[in-house]
Amino acid sequence: MEYEVRLARPSDLPGLPAIEISADRLFAPLGIVFPPGPTVIEQMAGADAEILVAGDPPVAFAAVEDVDGAPHLEQIAVRGDLVGRGIGTRLLRAVRERAAAAGAPGVSLLTFRDVPWNGPWYARQGFAELPEQRWGPGLRAYWKAEIEAGLHDLGPRLMMWAPSG
Repeated sequence: MEYEVRLARPSDLPGLPAIEISADRLFAPLGIVFPPGPTVIEQMAGADAEILVAGDPPVAFAAVEDVDGAPHLEQIAVRGDLVGRGIGTRLLRAVRERAAAAGAPGVSLLTFRDVPWNGPWYARQGFAELPEQRWGPGLRAYWKAEIEAGLHDLGPRLMMWAPSG
């Protein structure tokens, strides 16, 4: 089944935390259990973020914020029972195409270095590790916030970047 990628509507937002929770459960067999609290999408829905969804009703989402004057992919989440069907790839492609259309040179993200559907997957999609000397103050703040939130205790993290389009 093909899931159309589009901008989220306000009526889509209440269903997105369940998608994130479903996707987060896939990390448990690797020993990665996220701390309790609001989901990433709950935190971002009230912020100045762009949220793309796949499907109607949504089965996946991508949340993007402007950091240091460029798009930063905060999260892609695909409902756990639909992983591996190319939905995340379509969302990522849409994020990069929207970045290119806006004139942004690229997209940044933070992810787990060794989780197969994180660092290695993004590398196959054209992302590469972004050297620390190229991080702006916003990316540095994201990195520090992740450390303070305990994400770095769950596994090695890395900052990645890919050109738009």
